Formats: sequence, structure tokens, C-alpha cells
Amino acid sequence: MNRSIHIEYPATLPDALQKTPAEFEREARLAMAVKLFEMKRLSSGQAALLAGIDRTTFLMQLSEQSVAMIDLPPEELADDVRHAGPK
Repeated sequence: MNRSIHIEYPATLPDALQKTPAEFEREARLAMAVKLFEMKRLSSGQAALLAGIDRTTFLMQLSEQSVAMIDLPPEELADDVRHAGPK
């Protein structure tokens, strides 16, 4: 079962942002999904479902929102790279 959130906004807001109401609502839905992903509250798959798009598209959108796909400390990333090489 899916649930929904109803958010009221001024009717003039989409026009002020030069968007149609549908474009504004899609953008707001994506923004919420991106923020929850960035806060590590949702996985990329969960965030994609919330945004109403597939996971690959969601991951591509992250760079446009200046959010890293992978947020690892440099030492952890270096360790992962070291262990990923041929054995």
C-alpha cells in the first residue's frame, strides 16, 4: 500500500520558478528524495522510488544536485580500492 503527502503551495510559485505545476511538483519530489538520500535516511533505490524514477536516473540526477553518489572518507575509499585489485 502506498501513502501520500499533500503539500500546499502558492499557486504563483511554479510561475515564479518558470515551471508548470507538474514540473514544479516533480522537482519538489526529487528534491525531497535527494535530501533524504544525502542525509543517509534512504538508499538510492528507496530515494528513486520516492522520486518516481528509476535508480539509474536518480543516480544521474545526484550530480546535478551537487550530491555525491558515494560519500566515503578518503582513507576508506583508498582501502576499498586497494582490496578491489587483482589477488
